[in-house]
Amino acid sequence: MTETRSSARLQLVVPCYNEAGRLPEAAFLEAARQRSDIQFLFVNDGSTDETAGMLARLCASANGNGNLAALHLPRNGGKAAAVRSGVLAALERRPEFVGFWDADLATPLAALQDFIDVLDANPQIDIVMGARVKLLGHHVERYRFRHYSGRLFATAASIALRLAVYDTQCGAKIFRVTPGIREAFAVPFRSRWVFDIELLSRYIAISGRTAASNGIYELPLATWIDVPGSKVKAWHGVQALWDIARIWRETSGS
Repeated sequence: MTETRSSARLQLVVPCYNEAGRLPEAAFLEAARQRSDIQFLFVNDGSTDETAGMLARLCASANGNGNLAALHLPRNGGKAAAVRSGVLAALERRPEFVGFWDADLATPLAALQDFIDVLDANPQIDIVMGARVKLLGHHVERYRFRHYSGRLFATAASIALRLAVYDTQCGAKIFRVTPGIREAFAVPFRSRWVFDIELLSRYIAISGRTAASNGIYELPLATWIDVPGSKVKAWHGVQALWDIARIWRETSGS
């Protein structure tokens, strides 16, 4: 299939699983009307509720400007598979940037410009990741258990990647479209829950450790609100730690 270049600089993937009652439709619609340089691609990950109908109405409400689109997967494959499917579809439009953003907008869409500004100002940076750092003057609200478990995961991720990283799991990430980023998304992820770490591991392997450390930027978020209804449960942490251990074993020789 011949690729056509999108008029949008950024193709933003929004994975959705049973989000009919959670997705802030008005916020996405307003962003689509204001930002012609961004196209939102909602990936319906085999939802069993009214997500498909909700997305159809939302995309139709954009009055045909094309900045809201939906991709419907036939069955639920998990966030990793949904994000990858969306990114591969987005890359066919040949954008300058591609990324993914959690559907609940725990990270507000207003933060998108901050991510783009980092990429515009720093041509050596390929990946901008949101970091949920509770600083004075910032509005970061996390449930206590998720905060401390997040610090545990960050420590484990830093060991596995051999790269100091504060927050691998924030659901707000934007990438410069380069051959290396395309390669990092080329094959399915093995992990359902910590694919972000697997993605960073691939980027490090492709780019080299020194170049990768200079190509990744963690952006402290001005606002992040823990939204109730997360699909991630406590027992998923056990599988996630196993996946991190596997990533560490696979990269320990590099």
